[in-house]
Amino acid sequence: MPVRVCDHPLIRHQLARLRAAGARPPEFRRLVAGISRGLLWEAARDLAVWPVEVTTPLETTTCHELAEKVGLVPVLRAGLGMAEAMLDALPEAAVWHLGLYRDHATLKPVTYYNKLPPKPDMDRAFVLDPMLATGGSAIAAIDILKQHGTEKVAFVGIIAAPEGVAALRAAHPDVPITLAALDSHLNDVGYIVPGLGDAGDRQFGTA
Repeated sequence: MPVRVCDHPLIRHQLARLRAAGARPPEFRRLVAGISRGLLWEAARDLAVWPVEVTTPLETTTCHELAEKVGLVPVLRAGLGMAEAMLDALPEAAVWHLGLYRDHATLKPVTYYNKLPPKPDMDRAFVLDPMLATGGSAIAAIDILKQHGTEKVAFVGIIAAPEGVAALRAAHPDVPITLAALDSHLNDVGYIVPGLGDAGDRQFGTA
């Protein structure tokens, strides 16, 4: 499956401001929202549609509506801003929350919250996490979704490290990845370089 890096000029412009250390939480949240909406259009490019008849003020014509049920799966906390923005564009989507945090000693994901329904009925699930660093949280989230019976899963993030992309592709080669940027590398404590720091802390003012 492809790794799509969306290089739209407006996303690149917003990404430059998002990376800046001086961006305060309100601005940071606004930028995350703007980038996320753009990424949704790219990630949802291959959603299936079916024809519907619509009566305009002039005549009846054939249009198209989504034929797939979509679920948004934000990885808490950082994915919340992405999900909220995407709901503006896709208000019919269901939202399933997964709470995962990275143990800073082992860099492994720990699941602390799972709000998936017993039998998810979504045709396509988008896992949302601004940062794809080691890939551990994304892999764990997708593992959970597949174990619950969701066959079509995609990952949408803002910034990724090559190490995280490689790990996710190795674990789930069927999962497409959509990003705003693919950065240089991870540092020795698992942060993406040049990155933007901790996306959750910067969104919610807890740095």
